[in-house]
Amino acid sequence: MSTATVTMSSSQFQAPAGARTRLRLTRRGRAVLTTLASVPLIVGALVFALNGGGALASGDQAHVRFQYVTVESGQSLWSIAEKVAPSADPRDVIASIVSLNQLDTAVVSPGQQLAIPSQYAK
Repeated sequence: MSTATVTMSSSQFQAPAGARTRLRLTRRGRAVLTTLASVPLIVGALVFALNGGGALASGDQAHVRFQYVTVESGQSLWSIAEKVAPSADPRDVIASIVSLNQLDTAVVSPGQQLAIPSQYAK
């Protein structure tokens, strides 16, 4: 029997020095690349949307005047609401007075001044 010997040089398996191979992205690689590129854009849009830009305000101030009622001894918000707006529901009037005067509770004390909402003022 005869023996055959094949010798190959390593230069046969390598690409020529000047040739470049093309970059191939898989579907998953494209998804990752797209996500990485779009995340800063989305974050920037959210920051811009939440910031809302500068506020525009005029130097004109609205001069709103309120009618005030001084609480007398024995009066409650219910009696004041009935006195101020007899045709309206006292619960709505009380809620408006509490909101306008920023009261924590519906308890008032004698001598306390309460602003009356403009819709109930005479």
